[in-house]
Amino acid sequence: MKYRKLGRSDLDVSVICLGTMTWGEQNSEADAHAQMDLARDMGVNFLDTAELYPIPPREETQGLSEIHIGNWLTSRKARDEMIIATKAVGPTDSLYFRGEPAKLKARHLEEGVNKSLKNLQTDYIDLYQLHWPERSTNYFGKLGYEHVEEEDDTPLLETLTALGDIVKSGKIRQIGISNESAWGIMHYLHLAEQHNLPRMAAVQNPYSLLNRTYEVGSAEVSIREHCGLLAYSPSAMGVLSGKYLNGAKPAGARHTVYDRFKRYTTDLADKMAGKYFALAQENNLNPIQMALSFVNSRQFVTSSIIGATTLDQLKENIESINLELSDDIIAEIDKIHMMHPFPCP
Repeated sequence: MKYRKLGRSDLDVSVICLGTMTWGEQNSEADAHAQMDLARDMGVNFLDTAELYPIPPREETQGLSEIHIGNWLTSRKARDEMIIATKAVGPTDSLYFRGEPAKLKARHLEEGVNKSLKNLQTDYIDLYQLHWPERSTNYFGKLGYEHVEEEDDTPLLETLTALGDIVKSGKIRQIGISNESAWGIMHYLHLAEQHNLPRMAAVQNPYSLLNRTYEVGSAEVSIREHCGLLAYSPSAMGVLSGKYLNGAKPAGARHTVYDRFKRYTTDLADKMAGKYFALAQENNLNPIQMALSFVNSRQFVTSSIIGATTLDQLKENIESINLELSDDIIAEIDKIHMMHPFPCP
């Protein structure tokens, strides 16, 4: 395994991070424990979850992903070995999180942290992230920015101050953001410097061969400001494996079971995934490992968050750390990319 610094902190995180959003829905607790056992044995020390999980979100299952992690940490006595990241739910009208519409206010963040600590059976969280912004901006595949002046959204300084207070309490060590824009990243970093508050250590946004939008403005921020990307959906939710090509619906696969993940199931996504799949085959490369190796090789990436439903998939994904793509393969990837730069924003 390879490790990189999380922001400017002293935390060394594995370049492969184990994502957990299927635990409690597609995967049982026994499955989750087996995945964590295998990942730890292969050098992974970084787990990412969220109070929202599992996906798709439902009141009946909310929090199970964290609970499964907590039970594993306790049974394996593994808390000191692992770096645990979780996320505070972004603004939502679903009342089962806060008893009222959730926002990124101090009382809501404090409540979210306390619930996650209980679920995870720990007294501290290594990285606490804001799952999505409260203001109106582009995330979850939205393009074509339209500015909206918000009147009652929580100011970023208020949110950052609240997080700073929780850091002082010892309940969280580092803070991060997710589904953020370049402006949002820089504004949080500016506020931290201006008001002597904790700075964001990482940004968790989508990034893959089918979605390289992060490169447009945010990649430079990540490098220059030491606020690296935690890339989610680096395999485009399995689409880059080739298993969904030409409309295939493998039994038990995520896009077969659920119809909520539209970003990677368009005709254009299928066409471009097919080109990357063909490139891998022509060069005797495992297509999923090629896709993950590309993400891992980017200078602005701290870690890529992989998810799997089976142990075989998980092992295959983690072993991508051993693959280094040649300059010729990178060049061919870029040629395909330029045909349709953003097929799955």
